[in-house]
Amino acid sequence: MLKFDQLSLRRGPRLLFEEVSLSVHPGQKLGITGANGSGKSSLLALVRGELKPDSGDFSLPARWVISQVLQEMPDSEAPAIDYVMDGDAELREVQTALIAAEQADDGARQAQLHTWLEAIDGYSARSRAARLLDGLGFAPEQIEWPVAQFSGGWRMRLNLARALMSRSDLLLLDEPTNHLDLDAVLWLESWLRSYPGTLLLISHDREFLDAVVGQIAHIERGRIQLYGGNYSAFERVRAEQLSQQQAAYAKQQREIAHVRSFVDRFRAKATKARQAQSRLKALERMQEIAPAHVDSPFHFGFAEPDALPHPLLQLEKLSAGYGEQRILDSVGLTLAPGDRIGLLGRNGAGKSTLIRLLAGELAPQGGRRKPAKHLHIGYFAQHQLEQLRPEDSPLQHLLRLDPKASEQSLRDFLGGFGFAAERALEPVAPLSGGEKSRLVLALLVYQRPNLLLLDEPTNHLDLEMRQALAQALQEFSGAMVIVSHDRSLLRSTCDQLLLVAGGRVEPFDGDLDDYPKWLTEQRGTQVATETAEAKVHGAEARRDRKRQEAEQRRRLQPQRNRLQKLEQELEHLQRHQTELEQRLADPELYEESRKPELKQLLADKAECDRALTEAEEAWLETSETLEQSEG
Repeated sequence: MLKFDQLSLRRGPRLLFEEVSLSVHPGQKLGITGANGSGKSSLLALVRGELKPDSGDFSLPARWVISQVLQEMPDSEAPAIDYVMDGDAELREVQTALIAAEQADDGARQAQLHTWLEAIDGYSARSRAARLLDGLGFAPEQIEWPVAQFSGGWRMRLNLARALMSRSDLLLLDEPTNHLDLDAVLWLESWLRSYPGTLLLISHDREFLDAVVGQIAHIERGRIQLYGGNYSAFERVRAEQLSQQQAAYAKQQREIAHVRSFVDRFRAKATKARQAQSRLKALERMQEIAPAHVDSPFHFGFAEPDALPHPLLQLEKLSAGYGEQRILDSVGLTLAPGDRIGLLGRNGAGKSTLIRLLAGELAPQGGRRKPAKHLHIGYFAQHQLEQLRPEDSPLQHLLRLDPKASEQSLRDFLGGFGFAAERALEPVAPLSGGEKSRLVLALLVYQRPNLLLLDEPTNHLDLEMRQALAQALQEFSGAMVIVSHDRSLLRSTCDQLLLVAGGRVEPFDGDLDDYPKWLTEQRGTQVATETAEAKVHGAEARRDRKRQEAEQRRRLQPQRNRLQKLEQELEHLQRHQTELEQRLADPELYEESRKPELKQLLADKAECDRALTEAEEAWLETSETLEQSEG
């Protein structure tokens, strides 16, 4: 097990933990939470051996295999599937040794290595890697693409697949969902639930933590405290602790009042009872979780837009794509103030394409995009982070938007996004991904949009900021369209779900709890279609057959080598037998004077006959075994 004994750790002059003692047993799945900078990633670095404790001890079993997601971006010409298979170090070790044994014609060593390969499930390694890539959203043809051909986000998915490929005892994951869409998050959630080893997971996705972990290690004020149960259980316990303070309780009631107002507005509009019921569940949950975040440093809201035209934006029979590839076809959509729409759909179905169409960043290939005269869009996407000026401070970014505003009012505004005091004056360049996301959101909020388009806005945001964003969105009076893998955010902010699939955009018949079932059905249909196509076209079947034949050749190579050696031995013994028979045919050999020589030749002949009989039996047995294996 992992054992921390009176452990203290510093990073520079700052004390992260002091006299921490806790144990993590084999097979436990532990979620690690805490504010940004509290030491979550440093804790994983300590476990990996990259940091040493300043005092106290840390230990783990010496033979444990540790797997983690590489942070550097791979730039390789190797096929994606081979890169992922490299994650199983033992597999690659055996395969390398097997090649050497074959080159040395060492049959005994080859047999030993093939037994080892079978023991570690090496013959199915390629199919295991392909299943990992499929679950993380890679198309079948992409698994053979060179790694260097993928974008940064997809290379991070490759790194995740490579970490999962390892048959590890301990898996360390730091925000594994950041570069995933909802489909991949749901798949990873299922995979981690069945993972047999010990898991240390840092995540800011509440529902992901709830589904995967059974304990929470919360880092706060230099301490690490273990809580039994998932993240929701931890929130309830922490809420009870915090709500004992009257100020915290009062703030909790204000938070709940905001949400109740939103729920009431939703119920007045709802056309589906299931959606209304889902939102009531969100209110019940808010009553539990609100006090767990009363000490959040993030507090902001959207100011009332200057205008709220009705409708804000219309798409009429709109088609879009890239080059000759058509992604969306004949899409009709009308957005009005108060609309809160969440987009669902498999990876590559066109969710981000639709967001870009709405934002006006992508020209339609057909149909019309009709914006209102006073439409003011607030668009959040990951590429917006790259448009920040590295040398400028958060305050300078705001001043560029509003040169006439007072510095104090802008600093007060930035404080609600975590840029208080001197943080508002520091350059953007060294900020973390989460801090840059907060700044982009601050710039968006400040401009008072009446239509929000949010494409994965929670990437890199911690739980406190996600909670603040959800509350702000609940009070937003304009229209909102959001793509997110954070189901908690979708549940608490959206009252309509649209499904992007097959080039169409249509209402989703169900709620978020029904979406995994829809995905499963789609995968089943896709597999059946691909299987049928494979039978018709045969290309994939031929490739699979060739792979299987190659694996079979590797598995049977020791028997073939033995058969070859037996054939060489038979040839040698038969030549020797012929020589002995020729010598025994000499009449002079039977003279009295050569009697000792005759006896020796007869003994040699008997021994050769015996050896030849044994070699022939071994050859026949090996041949039959090989024929049965190949048949």
